[in-house]
Amino acid sequence: MEKNNFRVMLAGNPNVGKSTLFNLLTRKNQHTGNWTGKTVDFSTGLFTYNGRSYSLTDLPGAYSLLSFSPEEAVTRDHLLSESSDCVIIVLDATAVERNLRFALEVLSVNQNAVICLNMTDECEKNGIFIDSEKMSAALGVSVVKTSAAGKKGIALLLKEVEAVCEGNKKPESAELSLIDLSTADSRSSAVSLLTQISKRIIKDCVTIKSDRRNESQQRLDKLLTSKSFGIPAMMLLTALLFWITLVGANYPSEWLSALFSLIKSGLNELMSLLKAPEFLRGLLIDGVYTTLSWVVSVMLPPMAIFFPLFALIEESGYLPRIAFNADSAFAKCGVNGKQCLTMMMGIGCNACGVEGCRIIHGRKERLIAILTNTFMPCNGRFPILIALIAVFFSGGAEPKSTLLSVLILMGITTLCVAMTLLVSKLLSRMIGGDSSSGFILELPPYRKPRIIKTIVNSLRDKALKVLGRAMLVAAPAGAVIWLTANISINGSAVLDHCVGFLEPFGKAIGVDGVILIAFILGFPANETVIPAMLMAYTQSGTLTDYSGYGQLSELFSANGWTALTAVCVMIITVFHFPCSTTCLTIRKETRSLKWTLAAFLLPTALGILLCAVINCLYTIFA
Repeated sequence: MEKNNFRVMLAGNPNVGKSTLFNLLTRKNQHTGNWTGKTVDFSTGLFTYNGRSYSLTDLPGAYSLLSFSPEEAVTRDHLLSESSDCVIIVLDATAVERNLRFALEVLSVNQNAVICLNMTDECEKNGIFIDSEKMSAALGVSVVKTSAAGKKGIALLLKEVEAVCEGNKKPESAELSLIDLSTADSRSSAVSLLTQISKRIIKDCVTIKSDRRNESQQRLDKLLTSKSFGIPAMMLLTALLFWITLVGANYPSEWLSALFSLIKSGLNELMSLLKAPEFLRGLLIDGVYTTLSWVVSVMLPPMAIFFPLFALIEESGYLPRIAFNADSAFAKCGVNGKQCLTMMMGIGCNACGVEGCRIIHGRKERLIAILTNTFMPCNGRFPILIALIAVFFSGGAEPKSTLLSVLILMGITTLCVAMTLLVSKLLSRMIGGDSSSGFILELPPYRKPRIIKTIVNSLRDKALKVLGRAMLVAAPAGAVIWLTANISINGSAVLDHCVGFLEPFGKAIGVDGVILIAFILGFPANETVIPAMLMAYTQSGTLTDYSGYGQLSELFSANGWTALTAVCVMIITVFHFPCSTTCLTIRKETRSLKWTLAAFLLPTALGILLCAVINCLYTIFA
C-alpha cells in the first residue's frame, strides 16, 4: 500500500449513521434507512483529505464482537485480521450507553481509532449532554462530535483520522490493552470488565437533564406497538399506501401511454419512409417497442409513488415497529419478524424483497423468506388485479379512486400474508438446518424524514433500477410474444397451438388456455399479461392495449369469462412463478439452481391448487 493511501474502517452498532457518513465522505449512494440491518455486506469507497488518498470501508453494523451473526462475523473478521491505519467507531450520541460497550470491544483489539459521536445535534436538543474531552481522556483516543446528516463536525473528524493514520496520535488506554477476546474463557471475563468501564465512563461524561424525546417516543410506541392498536394501524397505513399509489399512478400512466402512442406513430412513419420489410416493422415496433412502452407506462408511475412513500416510512422509524408487531405471528411459524420487512419490500418489487432477505441472520430463515417473498403482489401484478376488480367487482367504475377497490386489494394482500405464514410454517418443518435464530430488534428513534433527499434517492436507487432490469428482459420478451402470434405451423399461429394444448388443463382450474399462455408469455414482465390475452382473443397478431374497462368487459364476456374466471385469474396473478428478474435475483442470493427452481414452482403449485379447489367447489355447489 502506498504511503499516501491510508486504509480506514467504519464500525459501529446498526443504525448509528455509518452509511450516511460513508456516503458523505466517498460521495457514493449506498442506501441508508432508519432501521437495523441496512448494511449486510461491506462497502468500500475512496476520499481525499489534505492531498492524501483514503480507502474507506463501511463494515456491517454489529452489536458485539463476541457474537457471530453473518454481518457481525464480517465486522469481527475485518477488525481482527485486516490491517487498517484507523478505525472510525461511530456511536449514536442519543443512545451512547448502549453503543459504548461495542466501542470498548473494538478498542480492545485496535486502538488506532477515533470515536465519532454522531447525531449530537439531536442529543443536545433532547437534554442529553456529553463531555467529549472527558470521554476522550477515559478512552485514550480522540472523541469527535458530529452530525453526518447535517454535515457538522466532519472537518474535525477527518483531522483526527489523519493524525491517527500518520502516527501522530498514539492510544493511551493501558486498561483496554489488557483485555483479551481471543478465547472463550478470556471473553467471558472481559464482558464483566467492559461493562464496568462503560458504566464508569457514562457516569463521568454523560449528563441527562431531561430526555424529552424518549418520553414522547415511549408514549407513541405504547400506542403503535400495542396489541389492540398496532396491527390495525399497520393495516390502515398499508391501505393508505395502496390508495395513494392507485390514485396517483392513474394520470401519469395515461400520459405516458399517450406519449408512447405518438412515438409509435412516428416510428411507423419512419419505417415506411425507409421501406423496411413488414416483418421487421412488426417485430421491432409491434413487438419490442410496444412491450417496452407498456412496461414503462405501467410500472414507472406506481413505483415512482410507492417506493418513495415506503422509504419515507422507513426513514421515520416506523418500519421496525411493523416487524415488532408481526414478530409473534412469524415466530409461531418458525421464522422471525424481519421476514415481515422483506415481505413489505416485495409489495413494491419481489426482486427488491428477495435482496432485502439478506438482513435475516439464519440461513434457514433467510431461505424461507426468499421462497415465500413472491407470494406478495408486486407493481407488475397490481395492474392486472385493478383491471379485474374494475370489470367484475366494482361495476366498471374507476377503481383507483374508490374505497371498494382498496378494500378488495387489502383482502387479497391479507390472503397473501396468510399463505406466506402457512407456507413458512410448513417449510420450517421441511427444510433442514439451523433452528430459529432469533434476532435483536432495535426500535430506532422516530425521526422527521428528509423528504426531498429520500424521494430522489428512492427514485434513483430503486424505481429506476428495477425499471431498468425489467426493460432488459421485456425487450426480447416482446419479440418472442410477437413471433408466436405471427409464425404459423400447419396454417395456425404458434400461439394458437399453445392455447389449444393448454385449454383442457385451464378448464380444470377455472380458466382457459389463453389465460395460461398469457401468464407464460408474461414471465419476463407481468405487465404484458393482459395485452397478450387481448392479442390471443382478437387474433390480431399484434399486442393490443385496451381503451377502457368497458371494452375489456365486453371482450372478456364474449370469450366466456365469469366472476369465477376473474377470481381464479386473480389467484393465479398473486400465486404464480416469479418474473425473470426476480428469478435471476433468487439465483444470485441463494447461489443455487435448486432453490431458484423451488421458488419458481412453489407459488405456481399453490396457485394451481387454490384455483382447482375453488373451481371444484363452484361446480359442486353452484
